[in-house]
Amino acid sequence: MLVPLYLQDGRLHAVFTKRRDDMRRHAGEISFPGGRQDDDEDLRTTALREAEEEIGLPPAGVELVGALTPTPTIATNYAVYPFVGLIEPGFAWTPSAREVAEVLEFSLTDLRAGYGKRRLVRRGVPFRTDVYVVGPHLIWGATARMLGDLLGRLPAEA
Repeated sequence: MLVPLYLQDGRLHAVFTKRRDDMRRHAGEISFPGGRQDDDEDLRTTALREAEEEIGLPPAGVELVGALTPTPTIATNYAVYPFVGLIEPGFAWTPSAREVAEVLEFSLTDLRAGYGKRRLVRRGVPFRTDVYVVGPHLIWGATARMLGDLLGRLPAEA
């Protein structure tokens, strides 16, 4: 998984995808670009390939600068390996028609301001979890945990 970040107007921004509502897994959810590893590639290559497939971000346009803590997904039991990459601002996204409903860009300032805990219900099971809300957009689950890891590593003014 790639955590694309860019600096604009002195503030860091993160790029997310909103998955299509008709997807079999994680339908309608907000996530960083990412997907399954091919047998013959390392995880960094997977992150870059998936970002290109999902949002049209060319691997040459990404400077990988680190990795976050591997994060499990609860519902689908995946291990997600997030890599942080710096990109240039103002990229014209080309979302995958098969997977991506929308590409979203949020400043880390807005994400921090939207942090809270919320009671959600999934598959009939209520649970309390960390969330980030920016406008009508709700980030929760593994993506919220990765985002919390990222924000915890950066100064509050980033």
